[in-house]
Amino acid sequence: MSMKIVVIGGTGLIGSKVVEKLRAQGQEAVAAAPNTGVNTLTGEGLADVLKNASVVVDVSNSPSFEDKAVMEFFRKSTGNLLANEARAGVRHHVALSVVGTDRLQESGYLRAKLAQEKLIKESGIPYSIVHATQFFEFAKQIADEATDGKQVRLPPVFIQPIAAEDVATAVAKVAVGTPLNGMVEVAGPQRFRFDEFIRQGLRARNDPREVVVDPNARYFGAKLSELTLVASGEARIGAIRFEDWLSPAMSHH
Repeated sequence: MSMKIVVIGGTGLIGSKVVEKLRAQGQEAVAAAPNTGVNTLTGEGLADVLKNASVVVDVSNSPSFEDKAVMEFFRKSTGNLLANEARAGVRHHVALSVVGTDRLQESGYLRAKLAQEKLIKESGIPYSIVHATQFFEFAKQIADEATDGKQVRLPPVFIQPIAAEDVATAVAKVAVGTPLNGMVEVAGPQRFRFDEFIRQGLRARNDPREVVVDPNARYFGAKLSELTLVASGEARIGAIRFEDWLSPAMSHH
């Protein structure tokens, strides 16, 4: 049976892949984003797009990562979304969040994600929260954020990154399933030292920056412990390995 599934952030990196996967399974997947006339922050277009929707998948992201702006975005857009879903009779709210959110509360971004999760849990709408580890796609962004002169400084911790493709597969699977009323983790098939992951990513782009380990380095404002960015034993594991993703054959960068 085909369901109408609205994907908020449906034109972005993860969202566009989720829409594609759901359509391939015969679902009526609708991409909703500011560029399709749906703005969760102002509420514009929400009531219309949610008509007859069974499931809402929220993979949207804040346009600004500044602490106050990001908190405002997740609180307001999630609030608007849940209120409109309740009116429309949506039966399952799926949200994408981050592995380690509760452990990373020094980060303004992750404080906002935790606030978002709390709103979802208290909404009364059946829900599933997918916690993903960092995406392969963001290796360069992480390096840029951690660059000091010609060096990239990273803490001595582990990371278990995942391909956006595998995140989308997991999210699409959860979206057509029974609401978990809880959380599921997804992570990549390999665990790396953080510096090694970034070093490999930069090397593949012929980026000359030197990657160094610095115990005082922070990650988007947060101090990490060794396993903060690693999934728990129950995580669903993606199929795509980093070296395969980096190889020119999979040309998607």
